[in-house]
Amino acid sequence: MAARLARFLLLFGLATRGPASKMKVVEEPNTFGLNNPFLPQTSRLQPKRDPSPVSGPAHLSRLSGKCFSLVESTYKYEFCPFHNVTQHEQTFRWNAYSGILGIWHEWEIANNTFRGMWMRDGDSCRSRSRQSKVELTCGKSNRLAHVSEPSTCVYVLTFETPLVCHPHSLLVYPALPAALQQRWDQVEQDLADELITSQGYEKLLRALFEDAGYLRAPEESESAQQEGGAQSLVFETLESCNKAHKELSKEIRRLKSVLTQHGIPYTKPAETSTSAHLGSRTPIDRAAEQLRGDPGLRGNTL
Repeated sequence: MAARLARFLLLFGLATRGPASKMKVVEEPNTFGLNNPFLPQTSRLQPKRDPSPVSGPAHLSRLSGKCFSLVESTYKYEFCPFHNVTQHEQTFRWNAYSGILGIWHEWEIANNTFRGMWMRDGDSCRSRSRQSKVELTCGKSNRLAHVSEPSTCVYVLTFETPLVCHPHSLLVYPALPAALQQRWDQVEQDLADELITSQGYEKLLRALFEDAGYLRAPEESESAQQEGGAQSLVFETLESCNKAHKELSKEIRRLKSVLTQHGIPYTKPAETSTSAHLGSRTPIDRAAEQLRGDPGLRGNTL
């Protein structure tokens, strides 16, 4: 009896519905590759941290909130600018791999140019985290063009976009606010006047890029701040410590001589804040603890 009633209701519904209507296609919610609510809890990707703030050329900010995918071999890669890079294995295996290849971290800058986007702190890979470098190239449309893995757990993505076709579209100086452009001008003048060394110039310029939000401070400095302690130099032997002290003393004497030649008074360094150093006209002693050991900007990659 129940089966007959169910069949009658089905036929009645088909007869009264009228002409068939088109089915509405609903787009998949944009979750930037993370925590899709329609996936089981065990299948959701878990990021280690939040992405860095959007930074860089203003015209590239329009890419934020969008995602671009590419299927190569049996994997689907998804690049969400200023958010993350994910990888999804396109198989029917019960344990198909899905993971985060990197979270938006900072720009790579060389020769006054934004060379690429670094996505770090991805899923664990042996003793380290997966990371990806995204290279921006000129193209007719926004698309993820290529993905490779030149070394284990380090990926390189090529992203094509018409937003970088102009020869000046990736220059760093025009993207800076006026105050930081003035700081850069002063650093260049100090270098020309030999008030700072080339190494000091590189450190000051990196500090400027950090203040602009283009680069992140070294991880060791961040961990030191979290622990409430100051980061200090660590030497393996007394001999290496004495050698570094002699080199620093020699550099201080040279700089004092330069200041004397230009008639610029100097005093012994005091316990001043980083902001006080940034505000001085000749910023010789700029936050060395953040920049110790960093490669140069001229012809090198930060």
